[in-house]
Amino acid sequence: MNDPLTFGLVLTWIVVIIVVIFVFTIIARSIRIIPQAYAGIVERLGRYHKTLNPGLNILVPFIDRLRPLVDMREQVVSFPPQPVITEDNLVVSIDTVVFFQVNDARAATYEIANYLGAVEQLTTTTLRNVVGGLNLEEALTSRDNINGQLRVVLDESTGKWGIRVGRVELKAIDPPVSIQDSMEKQMRAERDRRAQILTAEGTKQAAILQAEGSRQASILEAEGDAKAQVLRAQGEAEAIQTVFAAIHQGDPDSKLLAYQYLQTLPKLAEGDANKLWIIPSELTEALKGIGEGFFAPRGPAAK
Repeated sequence: MNDPLTFGLVLTWIVVIIVVIFVFTIIARSIRIIPQAYAGIVERLGRYHKTLNPGLNILVPFIDRLRPLVDMREQVVSFPPQPVITEDNLVVSIDTVVFFQVNDARAATYEIANYLGAVEQLTTTTLRNVVGGLNLEEALTSRDNINGQLRVVLDESTGKWGIRVGRVELKAIDPPVSIQDSMEKQMRAERDRRAQILTAEGTKQAAILQAEGSRQASILEAEGDAKAQVLRAQGEAEAIQTVFAAIHQGDPDSKLLAYQYLQTLPKLAEGDANKLWIIPSELTEALKGIGEGFFAPRGPAAK
């Protein structure tokens, strides 16, 4: 009796354990927790059923199947350098960075097999079409224009895939080494030319300022001389007027005037350029008066 009882108990426990495992399996397959910024695609019997949002979700076990989660965040993908031929037949290497975001998990799952590879190939072909219509100089100086054209084309093409392209940036545009050397030489020559122009302009401005300063100095010096001459003339005029007034007030006789003439004669002889003297006729009269004054008889004998 013990053996059948023991066998029944063991069988019961086995059944209970199987049922518990089955229940836990059902619960595990029924409950799905979707992280934030992710989306899940549920297929029921092989067909699309619904899209799971972040949080707790319940599925029908063995009937519903959850596909790999789709990242809904904005993604940044850097593609390897791509050789591109410009309009002037130069091969440049261009690195691109694409910023895109999945906004429809269903379309990104069923409309395209590999949307990341598709974005890369589409970026490469669009980049070659855009840069192929530009020469090297335009390609180097028109990055914003190229980025805008790439973004518009990619956004239109990837819209049906449930992808929105936010930005496309060109990290680097590397022309051939020979072209880089030529560009460096051209830039060096341009800098030298600008330096020479600046030096010439500086020399010109310095000469202009120096000439202007000399002119101003000459004008100021001439104005100073003119004012000095005017002041000297005014002083001499005032001196003459003062002397003339003093003479008239003193009422001098001919002897005093002759004496003043004699004191003035040495001044007339000053200077190396004085070759000719002009003696007024009044001087001879004055000298005659002086002679009469010296040789006139004095005292009682003169009478």
